[in-house]
Amino acid sequence: MKLHIKKGDTVKVLAGNDRNKEGKILSVLVAKQRAIVEGVNLVSKHTKPNAKSPQGGIIKKEASIHVSNLMLVNNGTASRIGRKTDDKTGKLVRYSKKTGEVVK
Repeated sequence: MKLHIKKGDTVKVLAGNDRNKEGKILSVLVAKQRAIVEGVNLVSKHTKPNAKSPQGGIIKKEASIHVSNLMLVNNGTASRIGRKTDDKTGKLVRYSKKTGEVVK
């Protein structure tokens, strides 16, 4: 299954508690159609003391968000994404439906 976003893209959140926030994608869970976005959908995780963190405590951590609630931001504006074959290389590339330019 192909998704309209990939790791490293900047996205805007369309729905939920973090609506209108922007962040960079840290990882994509393709099978679940979810992504982890930097600074979005933070949850509190309670940790026991261990060798890594001897104090333990509550850690804020990003949880995954469904990709249908994310829109790619290209050149400062969010737009829908399409796919087409590139004339020069013949490869499938993503392009912005708002501006028509190819997304890197």
